Amino acid sequence: MVILARKCAVKRAGNPSTPPPTPRSESEGYRGPGTLCLPLSLCVCVCVCERERESVREREPRWPAAGSMWLYFLSVCAGVAAALYVLWSWLIPAVVQYNPWLALLWHDAIVQQVLNILTRSTRPQRILKAVQNNATRGDAESVIAAIDNFCRKKEWAMNVGDDKGPILDSVVSEVSPSFALELGTYCGYSTIRIARLLPPGSRLLTLEFNPDYAAIAHQIIAWAGLQDKVELLEGPSRDLIPQMKERFGIKSFDFVFLDHWKEFYLPDTKLLEECGLLRKGTVLLADNVICPGTPKYLEYVRNSPCYESCYFKSHLEYTKVEDGLEKSVFLG
Repeated sequence: MVILARKCAVKRAGNPSTPPPTPRSESEGYRGPGTLCLPLSLCVCVCVCERERESVREREPRWPAAGSMWLYFLSVCAGVAAALYVLWSWLIPAVVQYNPWLALLWHDAIVQQVLNILTRSTRPQRILKAVQNNATRGDAESVIAAIDNFCRKKEWAMNVGDDKGPILDSVVSEVSPSFALELGTYCGYSTIRIARLLPPGSRLLTLEFNPDYAAIAHQIIAWAGLQDKVELLEGPSRDLIPQMKERFGIKSFDFVFLDHWKEFYLPDTKLLEECGLLRKGTVLLADNVICPGTPKYLEYVRNSPCYESCYFKSHLEYTKVEDGLEKSVFLG
């Protein structure tokens, strides 16, 4: 470009070796090559500067427009959310279905705590809400179905469940107890299963250590319309069992369902024996004898001459993990 400008200047100014022509008059003045070079040099400098600016612009990084950045950000967020949803709702639950300790860790230690924080409620409160929204008041069967549906599709809970539930039903129907005892009410699921099958005039005492669980269980039992058949007692079983005869006028129980803390199965069974609350023929039915497991209790009732026991194989509630119920008949 510089060379071209110089050539143009030389061409317009003429041959530099030839002397310039003499001006026609003094007023016209002399206009030689030097007069033309200054504006041409300025033009060349301007062109060079513009060229340099364009070169710098080309080297600068080009950032996407604000709309494109938001679209990219939202796409990434949607992808991450979809992956987390698949993990939370399908992949991890499918994996823990077959491992007892992973199932308990995932459902009790992780999912329950996360949902407690997100919903600012407890699992029993969420179960109560599911019953109130989906079950018919006064219909025990619809309450059971609402809890089972909630626990299978939304949030696992440690009820006896719809797999072992029919086993419990068959034993209760077989015994047809006048006085029944349940150790561990939780939200009242198994309480309702038992109470709905009791003959007229029968009573079910259910013991719950946790007052928050007991408060929820009261409402769910009332929603099922079984409050007249059930008496819910709050407190430790070791304190309440010795009071049964004097406080409630009960000579002995015909049926006992053990579903509270697993380490208390054996000491509470021995306490029932000591207090004379088991008669010949009393049936004890213990849940979760495999998962989480009650090895000391099983060893006792299976080897004691005072009991005749049999095992009902099943699954841990709402999973594929093996679990079962142990039925033991007290022989006196």
